[in-house]
Amino acid sequence: MYFPFNQIMKSFSYPTPGRNRRIPVLLLVVCFFGCFTAGFAQTKKELERKKEALHKEIEYTNKLLNQTSRNKSSSISQLVTLNKKINVRTELISTIHHEIGGLDSEIGNIGVHIDSLEKKMTHLKEQYALLLYYAYKSQGTYSRLLFILSAGDFNQAYKRFRYLRHLSEYRISQQQLILQFQDSLNGKISALRGSRVQKSQLLVSQKKEKGKLDQEKKQQVEIINNLSQREKKLRADLKQKQRDEEKLNREIEKIIRKEIEAAQKRAQAKEKATTGKSTPSRNNTTSSSVLATTPEAIKLSNDFSGNRGKLPWPVEQGFISSTFGRHAHPVWKDVVVNNNGIDINSNSGAKARAIFNGTVLRVLMVVDKYAVLVQHGEYFTLYSNLRDVTVKSGDKVITKQTLGIVQTDEDDGKTEVHLEIWKGSNKLDPQGWIASKN
Repeated sequence: MYFPFNQIMKSFSYPTPGRNRRIPVLLLVVCFFGCFTAGFAQTKKELERKKEALHKEIEYTNKLLNQTSRNKSSSISQLVTLNKKINVRTELISTIHHEIGGLDSEIGNIGVHIDSLEKKMTHLKEQYALLLYYAYKSQGTYSRLLFILSAGDFNQAYKRFRYLRHLSEYRISQQQLILQFQDSLNGKISALRGSRVQKSQLLVSQKKEKGKLDQEKKQQVEIINNLSQREKKLRADLKQKQRDEEKLNREIEKIIRKEIEAAQKRAQAKEKATTGKSTPSRNNTTSSSVLATTPEAIKLSNDFSGNRGKLPWPVEQGFISSTFGRHAHPVWKDVVVNNNGIDINSNSGAKARAIFNGTVLRVLMVVDKYAVLVQHGEYFTLYSNLRDVTVKSGDKVITKQTLGIVQTDEDDGKTEVHLEIWKGSNKLDPQGWIASKN
């Protein structure tokens, strides 16, 4: 009886002694798919965390809208809050879209792997069937013994004996490999079903969010139309607010200028006491370096500067309703708003808090509201639109310490704190200094 063992062993790529063993096909498939799924799982987790954060933002803007909507007439604050909500909702829809796109890629890749596994399974089963056929042919003890004894010499007989043993071992390993492929295939099919369910749920969620966005945009148009009917009064209120802000700005500049002048005088007096000479003042009242001449002031300035982008918000919760610098008004595009800091909308009863360690330089009153100016070496922070204050001039404050209660406007229900950051007489954009998320 003739057994084509060499051809059989070659067709199965069986590793023979002395050769480098090949990496099993299943291991390659699992490693490749594992790397892909791990990468996508990480991205999916990031998208889910982002979605959760956006949902919280929407809930918070809803809370603020409920506070402002208690007034019968629409307000600019209500429009600004609604605009924020629309932007967050749009970002949420975009995030869901990206998540669906990721699932589409995952479903496609799983499908490719299933096809590949099914082809390999078919091939393995064909090979295994061939092995079983030859095993059946040689299953008798007489047939196997005859095959060994019919060898030309002892060396060939020994090789035939080893081939028979290897063939038996290989048949068992092929059976195990088929079972492993079947398990992997079942796992991929299960994963495919799960991904399709997730995609279906996300599509429903996306459609729901788009419906809410359409309603919010309609509400936006209604508020703009209502505001247009009261444009004359609202423009007058805006001009009055701008006059109050300009008055506060002049006062702050005056206070900082005096601080710099006083620091220059102290520096001259110290120099004269040390050297007997005094350098004439150059009347440079905009330089802030003179404010940080002591070791304590230098350290405080450096610490403040070193925390740029990481400073806490002046309120525990809120969103930026007006950014730094010159920009168009949210309703009337012909009106330019020039903001020396940023405005942050918060909930009723919100506490204004220091964004860094420092000393209260001055507590000011602007019309019927308070403002607190805190010094941090050569840096200053201003917190205005407060109805009550809990500090006084000369007090040492620490990061997140309460300075006062933010004013809530009786007309529109808006609770908004104004934050400014100065380096000497230079105004800085607070948005670049506070943390990106509250």
